[in-house]
Amino acid sequence: MNFFQEICSVENILDAWCEFSKGKHQKKDVQEFQLHLMDNILLLNKDLLSLKYKHGKYESFNINDPKPRNIHKASVRDRLLHHAIYRVLYPYFDKKFIDDSYSCRLGKGTHKALNQLKSFINKSSQNNSRRCFVLKCDIRKFFASIDHKVLEEIVGKSILDFETGCLIKEVVESFYSFESGKGLPLGNLTSQLLVNIYMDQFDQYMKHIIKTKYYIRYADDFIVLSHQKEILTKILEQTQLFLIEELKLNLHPNKVFIKTLASGVDFLGWVHFHDHRVLRTTTKRRMFRNLDDNPSKETIQSYLGLLSHGSAYKLQKRNYKFFETSQAI
Repeated sequence: MNFFQEICSVENILDAWCEFSKGKHQKKDVQEFQLHLMDNILLLNKDLLSLKYKHGKYESFNINDPKPRNIHKASVRDRLLHHAIYRVLYPYFDKKFIDDSYSCRLGKGTHKALNQLKSFINKSSQNNSRRCFVLKCDIRKFFASIDHKVLEEIVGKSILDFETGCLIKEVVESFYSFESGKGLPLGNLTSQLLVNIYMDQFDQYMKHIIKTKYYIRYADDFIVLSHQKEILTKILEQTQLFLIEELKLNLHPNKVFIKTLASGVDFLGWVHFHDHRVLRTTTKRRMFRNLDDNPSKETIQSYLGLLSHGSAYKLQKRNYKFFETSQAI
């Protein structure tokens, strides 16, 4: 398939601008770009079609979300291109992904992942009639460890036109982390798609080569369930080997374990058991800290929505008290 003309078209870039600029019109750099919007779009279109486009540098800053993260922000022109690429390539790649990959995908997300995990727990344990074991893993320095050459080879096998491959290479190689030739910036929209393309190699291996029946992944966290501990021990060995040899990734040594479901499984902010889930202690502390700092209606409603997905009656009650207090002020 040839995606290049569609990515570079003025119509696609204009549509990408509408999506990108939503909620950003008060930003100084966005206002400056918008001042000569059509000139900027036509120049980007010309540079892309003539293969003269070069990705610019990044602005770096730190956030706590909830742990410290280093975000790299590209220029408005480059971020606009990221959206233009994403609009065309996301639908093509998303339909290739397995159902049980839930990060950064339309119609997926954390709530769907939590519900699927609950379903897998019920099936694997036969509704708690037999012992269930869980393999829980986390990839070490996930975004920072993505290998550029491996990623470009994976993308190249799926994208047939040379120009799109070169464009992806330009975006990928515009950034590296702790080591040259490695890393994707957390601030790029394209990074969300590219890491899913990268990890789809692993997903396909887990589902179709190892044939794991109860496997679920969200970004760099993944879980496998089985009623036999020995099976999970073997899967862990195969997993480590594949990640190292094929994707040049390593599991976090302190975040890999095989344990019984009865002891609780920490996944996506909740600790999961057979018939209920409770909020992780660190998530709970962060919630109360945020409520103390910002007891707004929006913040409270957001947390009430979060708490509705687990066993958290007392926490919901405390949030309602925050809500009543904020309404009275």
